[in-house]
Amino acid sequence: MSEEAIDTAPPRGGAPVRGAGAVKTIGVLGILAGILLIVVGIVAWAAVSAELRAEKITVPDDAVAFAGQQVSGPLTAYVQAETIQKHAMEASGGKTYAELSSDDPARATVMNASFLRASLFTSVVSFGVAAFAIGVGILAILFGFAFLKVAGAIRASRVAAP
Repeated sequence: MSEEAIDTAPPRGGAPVRGAGAVKTIGVLGILAGILLIVVGIVAWAAVSAELRAEKITVPDDAVAFAGQQVSGPLTAYVQAETIQKHAMEASGGKTYAELSSDDPARATVMNASFLRASLFTSVVSFGVAAFAIGVGILAILFGFAFLKVAGAIRASRVAAP
């Protein structure tokens, strides 16, 4: 049997090829879901960035990168969190919150540093989730177009079948 005959032959029992409508529907839904994911991802990214900018945090001069820049994205937030950790370790003599005695005056500083770092890392994760949503949205659109192409091939094979 030739390759062309395999592509256009009806399934067993001689029934006509069906399913193009369902495949097309899945394709359209995939494209719409992809667009929605991209929009939601962009909105989330913008919202987290705006909230960080509203805090008016500036990366200190002793940071490993982005010194003097405003914290507004995942990289500046991460660098700021690491710089806070460095300062907290300097203030505590290299001890973590758990290692400090309850009457150590550096304990409050290290605790606040820990809270600030957690908040900054939460924003870094939020940027990651937003980027993931955008990436999945792009994939959903690509799969949606692939499903539309398959639906067209099914229709074409139905027309070409004897």
